[in-house]
Amino acid sequence: MPIYCFRCSGCGAEVEELRALGNFSADPCPDCGGRMQQKFGRVGIKYAAFGFTTTDRLVGDPAGKDFAALSEKAQEIADS
Repeated sequence: MPIYCFRCSGCGAEVEELRALGNFSADPCPDCGGRMQQKFGRVGIKYAAFGFTTTDRLVGDPAGKDFAALSEKAQEIADS
């Protein structure tokens, strides 16, 4: 179940709620009863292979590279 984020258009209060997938309907603001609007929340993404991450700089010319060592280094960077 995803976490949806809502912000009150009246008082600016923010609420995060765990809801069923696709349930975008907003309840009234718990603080002032105003209208809540859905906002974009944070998303965590982890890629399982090389590309689109900070690990790209580890692979210059892939010919002759030890990809097991590169993978371990990439994991160290991702965990920090």
